Amino acid sequence: MTQERASPPPLTKTEIVKEYLTAYNSVCALLWLSIFGRVVLLIPITGYESIYEAAGDITKWTQTVAMLEILHSAFGGLASIPASPSASNAPLDLLSASGNGLSIGTGLVRSPLPTTVLQVISRLLLVWAVVDRFPVATSTSPFYSTMLVAWSATEVVRYSYFVLNLRGSVPGFMTWLRYNMFYVLYPVGITSECVLVWKASEAAGEPWRWVGWIVLGLYVPGSYVLYTYMIAQRRKVMKGKQTEKRNRAVTH
Repeated sequence: MTQERASPPPLTKTEIVKEYLTAYNSVCALLWLSIFGRVVLLIPITGYESIYEAAGDITKWTQTVAMLEILHSAFGGLASIPASPSASNAPLDLLSASGNGLSIGTGLVRSPLPTTVLQVISRLLLVWAVVDRFPVATSTSPFYSTMLVAWSATEVVRYSYFVLNLRGSVPGFMTWLRYNMFYVLYPVGITSECVLVWKASEAAGEPWRWVGWIVLGLYVPGSYVLYTYMIAQRRKVMKGKQTEKRNRAVTH
C-alpha cells in the first residue's frame, strides 16, 4: 500500500503578503531596468530626440503602477514579517524607500503615507500632465533623458533591495547603493523635473502657465521633505550597521 503524501499547509496571510510584495518588487525592478537600458543605449546611437519614442509609454505605465504603493502604505492586515538578521536595524518604509521586512497593521509596509503620496503623485504629474501633454516642448529635451536615468537607476536599486531583503539576505554593496546613490540621483532627477515643468508651462500659455509656476514653487518644500527623509533613513541604517559590526566583534 502506498502512503499518501500529506498536502502542504496553506499559506498564511503573512506568507501571501510576502510573496505578493516579492513579485511586485521583482516586476518593478525589471520594468525600470528595461527603461534604464533603453535610455543609456539609445542616447549615444540616436541622441536624446528618440528617447521618448522608445521609453515614453513604458515609463508612463510603469510609473502608473506605482500608485499601488499608496495602497500598500495605507492598507494592510494584522501580522508582521521580520527582517533578515543582517538588516534588523534598518527601518522599513515604503516599497519606495528602505526596507527590512513588512509591517502589516496600518499598512502592508511601514511608511509615511504623505511622503509616499508626494513622490508617486509628483511623478504621475511629470509623465502624464507634463511630458505626455506637451511632448514637443519636453520629450526631446536632454532633461527628459536625465530624468529617466535618475529615476530608473534609483528604482532598479530600490526594488532589487526590497526583493533581496524579503528573501532574507541583502549584500553590503546593495545597502551602500541604496543609501548613497540618492545624494547624486535625487538632485539630478529634481532638476530635470523642474526644467520640464517650466518648458511645459511656457508651451501651455495662460492660464496654465501660472499653474506650472505654482507647481515649481511646490517643488521647494517637496524636494526638501523627500531629500531630508532619505538622509534620515540613511542615518538610521548606517547606525544600525555600525552597531551590528560592534556586536559581531564583541561576540568573536
